[in-house]
Amino acid sequence: MASNIDRGRYIRSAGLVGVKYLVLLSGAAAVAFPFLWMVFTSFKGPSEIFTYSFKLLPSKWRFSNYLEVFEFIPFGRMFLNSVIVSVVITISQMFTGALAAYAFARLRFPGRDVLFYAYLATMMLPEQVRIIPSFLLLKWMHLIDTHWALTLPWLAGPFSVFFLRQSFLDIPQSLLDAAQIDGAGHLRILFQVIVPLTRNTFLTLGVFTFMWSWNMFFWPLVMTQSLTMRTLPVGLAMFKSQMGTNWAVMMAASVLAVAPIILAFFLAQRRFIEGITLTGLKS
Repeated sequence: MASNIDRGRYIRSAGLVGVKYLVLLSGAAAVAFPFLWMVFTSFKGPSEIFTYSFKLLPSKWRFSNYLEVFEFIPFGRMFLNSVIVSVVITISQMFTGALAAYAFARLRFPGRDVLFYAYLATMMLPEQVRIIPSFLLLKWMHLIDTHWALTLPWLAGPFSVFFLRQSFLDIPQSLLDAAQIDGAGHLRILFQVIVPLTRNTFLTLGVFTFMWSWNMFFWPLVMTQSLTMRTLPVGLAMFKSQMGTNWAVMMAASVLAVAPIILAFFLAQRRFIEGITLTGLKS
């Protein structure tokens, strides 16, 4: 009798696990299908895309679609602009965020918490509210249509400060006290004690910042005027009309545009998940 009860519990438990995996696999397939369709479409000919019968794989692989991308738009220059903007913003926000997060997490001064929450409140301001005064200021500084206009306002940000501060607060104070007894100053404590202990958090912040800055659209659209300064998201949107109905070439350009983000995520996947868990941002 007891064995039958145990067997029934095991069957119900296995059934629940199977249902959970089925739901997860269904969700993963729903998310992955549009991306796979984009990749396979980038190798199709124009006549294979709009057909009555659905066919995911191309009958003939057209690698020439990727070469045609460079004929429609200055893809190489736009790609380089996106790389410069994303790398500069990512490195700068990690550096300035570390300095500010250390001050808000470990230094004691009057009005520290009030200043931190006031700085954090700027995250609630939409970009559209700040775009006009920022444009006028950068125009007065003669920086419009330059890399400075694309990067200067984003060299520091409240999200990086908040993200790193959450991790800095978890470090035992005894480690910092020991470093101070050895004669270490604040900068040495930050870069030789705290940063090595929170490298997963920094890597996670780097992935977040890189993805966000790579996908920026509205800011580069307003701050740039010439083709040589456009970034990839703006360039793909502007020259969609030049590609006409050639969706295969458009999909090839989209694959090339998202490839760096996907590569960055998979290279840092394990530490990325660890960093989210350590900062308490997991759902």
